Amino acid sequence: MPRLFGTDGVRGLANGDLTVDLALGLAQAAAVVLGKGRVADGRRASGRRPIAVVARDPRISGEFLSSAVTAGLASSGVDVFDAGVVPTPALAFLVGDFKADLGVMISASHNPAPDNGIKFFASGGTKLPDEVEDRIETALAAPKLAPKGGDVGRIRRFADAEDRYVVHLLSTLPHRLDGVHVVIDCANGAAAGISPQVFTDAGARVTVIGADPDGININDGVGSTHLDTLAAAVLEHGADVGIAHDGDADRCLAIDAAGNVVDGDQIMAILAVSMAERGVLTDRTLVATVMSNLGLRRAMAAHDIRMLETAVGDRYVLEALGEHALSLGGEQSGHVIMTKYATTGDGILTGLHIVSEMARSGKSLAELASVMTVYPQVLVNVRDVDHHSLASDEVIARAVIDAEAELGDSGRVLLRPSGTEPMVRVMVEAEHQDVADSMAQQLAEIVRERLGANATA
Repeated sequence: MPRLFGTDGVRGLANGDLTVDLALGLAQAAAVVLGKGRVADGRRASGRRPIAVVARDPRISGEFLSSAVTAGLASSGVDVFDAGVVPTPALAFLVGDFKADLGVMISASHNPAPDNGIKFFASGGTKLPDEVEDRIETALAAPKLAPKGGDVGRIRRFADAEDRYVVHLLSTLPHRLDGVHVVIDCANGAAAGISPQVFTDAGARVTVIGADPDGININDGVGSTHLDTLAAAVLEHGADVGIAHDGDADRCLAIDAAGNVVDGDQIMAILAVSMAERGVLTDRTLVATVMSNLGLRRAMAAHDIRMLETAVGDRYVLEALGEHALSLGGEQSGHVIMTKYATTGDGILTGLHIVSEMARSGKSLAELASVMTVYPQVLVNVRDVDHHSLASDEVIARAVIDAEAELGDSGRVLLRPSGTEPMVRVMVEAEHQDVADSMAQQLAEIVRERLGANATA
């Protein structure tokens, strides 16, 4: 049976894969596993009921799913504080700031509106390790807590949730944003009620797009997955910078004044160099995944900044940041984690700090981003293959060695099996696009021949 939890919570088609019954059951199971204030039979153990903060993005299915989650928690004896529509990083912050025992975010992030998801956070606002998610999944089939009378949980509106988060974001800024014209694309998502306000409060001149969520238009032609919309708005308004969020605002990508994309690798390079100059980049080390661009590695080396690599996924970046007590990490996709201020990727926080560095340095975003050269990077997904055999295939291994020898110091090759489907991802970076294209296709064909359904040993 496949694992219920994916790389970032439980996600699927709302009212199809992700039903009311599943949402209710997950909440009840989470109350057993994460509700620290109780013993096994549901009686009070610490003198108070456990506390949960629940939030959602504005997609329409979040309304009934958050009701199911809230009912599951309260019926298990958990006091629930409903924060309404706020970003995922806001939920994570509020769990820690409010000293809650757990948090639940209902969001499918950058996915289209018909999808939704449920993400759990432990006390302190941290994401759950695999083993805790497995315990929640196991608890789905176990007896639930069923307190009676005055021991059931209460449900309250978290009235100052947004204000707490805005005050927190503003408190992190090393420099105000006065004089910078920013276009913010809220993806018709959870950032719509907060991001424009906080950029304005920080001193920026703000133009807003994608800030009219109606429950079904989240990520629809706007946001970090549709950067052409933001680029056009930056050019139209003559703005200095564009900031794009995804549906739950845990990502940030940017557009410079000329309409060019500045991706997560470039954003990390800008922040790492700035933090190193100001003496706040712990151990002069940046954490990034194996998929980050070769240009980021070279830029960090040129600035005497060490780069620690992890597997793909923000959870692995978070693990490395925690294990080594480091201050900055992230992914090319725009998940950027600044551990002094957040326990997860925070797109609004990241955007504020990019624009703050523009204001502090007096440089344009293009000037700041020029700290790294982006190498052509080609990714080919080879589907319907025996991805489990990738590591043991000597012919593929030899082809990779030969390709790396041909590229030398001017490129990089990475073959990676998918963790969820029969697929191998072939990634090639090179100084020239045609070289990257050709080599990626050649390696993909070898993988297809060796590991495809009709391949012979």
